[in-house]
Amino acid sequence: MSKIKLSKEFIRNTVKLALNEDLYPSGDITSSLVKNYKIITVKLLSNQNGIIGGLLFAKQAFALIDSKIKFIIKKKDGSKIKKGSLVALIKGNAKNILIAERVALNFLSHISGIATKTNAFVKLAGNKTKICCTRKTIPNLRVIQKYAVKLGGGTNHRFNLSDEYLIKDNHIASSDLRSLVTKAIKDKKGRKITVEVDSLNQLKSIMGLKFNTVLFDNMSIKSLKEGVKISNKYYETEASGNISLKTVKSVASTGVNRISVGSITHSAEAVDLKLEI
Repeated sequence: MSKIKLSKEFIRNTVKLALNEDLYPSGDITSSLVKNYKIITVKLLSNQNGIIGGLLFAKQAFALIDSKIKFIIKKKDGSKIKKGSLVALIKGNAKNILIAERVALNFLSHISGIATKTNAFVKLAGNKTKICCTRKTIPNLRVIQKYAVKLGGGTNHRFNLSDEYLIKDNHIASSDLRSLVTKAIKDKKGRKITVEVDSLNQLKSIMGLKFNTVLFDNMSIKSLKEGVKISNKYYETEASGNISLKTVKSVASTGVNRISVGSITHSAEAVDLKLEI
């Protein structure tokens, strides 16, 4: 899978785009009313329990507005936070802190939200089953969202369409399953092959072929258990399909190696954070 790289350049460029979005074309006309010389110290606090993430993005937001602003991190990315936790201290020009405030908080709340929701799934799934994200991410934010998943204890599925073969129902609808898998095996060139099945009959039709992972999609717990029993000696196993915090524990109990959950990226609630002067 493509590696996620949170380089200094990537963080800077990403935050710069966000600031441009917020400040174009006339800057922060409200903060311009604040006295330019006033120096303040601000607390970055959490209003809820969760997993914090995105501190380097927040720090960069303030630095791009004013390099003299000090951003002192009190909780590292991936740390547990509680309501009232001091996450960071920010000291500098009041006007410039106010200009960068919302962009910094947006990165923090979004990344922390994904990390927090991922962690909730990870706890319920237990130590033997991995929680994976999917490609159901906001366009142009995939790197950030997949980084957030890892902060929450999850793992990353393929990053893009060229990372591995994933033969799904829509591919199968236009061709024969066994022939598609056979062609992928022939053409794989070192890439992994995952094959989605939605019935035990589909699974049995491809048993014996040399691919990597069986993806059980929207199958009952009973069928999933049977599918894992049939295939786990030969393939990695994965489950997907509308898996929630209410169902993830029972899905994990079937013995699947991993569970892919789209909602940890596309439906995670933001963590509530605030700046307090």
